[in-house]
Amino acid sequence: MVVLDLRRLRFLREFAERGTLGAVATALGYSPSAVSQQLTVLEKEVGTRLLEKAGRGVRLTDAGRLLAGHAGVLLAAAEAATADLAALGGEVRGTVRAGGLQSAARKLLVPAVARVMADHPRARVEISELELEEALPGLRLGTVDLVISDEYDGHPRPRPPGMRFTPLLSEPVRLVLPAAHPLAVSGRPVPLARLRDEAWVSSHEGTGHHAMVIGTCRSLGGYEPDLRHHSNDADVQLELIRVAGAVGLLPVLTLPPPERALAYREVAEADLGRRLFTVTREGPRSPALSAFAEAVTAQAATQ
Repeated sequence: MVVLDLRRLRFLREFAERGTLGAVATALGYSPSAVSQQLTVLEKEVGTRLLEKAGRGVRLTDAGRLLAGHAGVLLAAAEAATADLAALGGEVRGTVRAGGLQSAARKLLVPAVARVMADHPRARVEISELELEEALPGLRLGTVDLVISDEYDGHPRPRPPGMRFTPLLSEPVRLVLPAAHPLAVSGRPVPLARLRDEAWVSSHEGTGHHAMVIGTCRSLGGYEPDLRHHSNDADVQLELIRVAGAVGLLPVLTLPPPERALAYREVAEADLGRRLFTVTREGPRSPALSAFAEAVTAQAATQ
């Protein structure tokens, strides 16, 4: 009788999701050779080839794809069993791995960690700065438990099956200008069409923020923005506006209190907004994850 090792099944499931030994190694914190060794042991345990050479790498055999599908079911069942057992104990304990955008990490995740540490000292929370696209494989595979992500007006996020999206808060997006900019002086809403010749700053390509800046300039201003600067760090974007004279569109959660060097203005052509939400796997939650999700929701209500 074959006895399947859940840890090695996770390696196989990760490989089916990520496609390379290097990507699995990065996700799980192992070397590629260690990942390969674990999959070789799994092949010996089940008595059949799970991987085959494909160019310079490897790919799943038919048996590998079959077992990877079953691995997803078995790992989900093990996670559900662990959550049910933890709930029986009464005490909130265990590990929660959470991530989010920089502004969400600073304003929501970190305060939520403090709440959980105070209320449930046996719970362990690990935080990483992650975009939703980076986090989805880990969410599906169980290496990430909760992610805070966002979507901007006119740029909805896809809702992959098997994921639970829970709204957290809605906030306006503001045009940010150097305080000395001629269009900032009056204090009135600023037409985007008049910023055609400005140097813009946004997050990196592939992010929701980057798509929002380009889409907003196209639809409301009628031009392709000169996206001269890119950073996923809102503080870097703000410094480029202060010092280098750039302009940008940023949600209020990322903005510091009003200051002399920056001007926050509404966009004249439309009200712009962003929504934040938590993303978790569907199915039962451990008490620790439930406690942390509640702490994040409570913190969002204070914003």
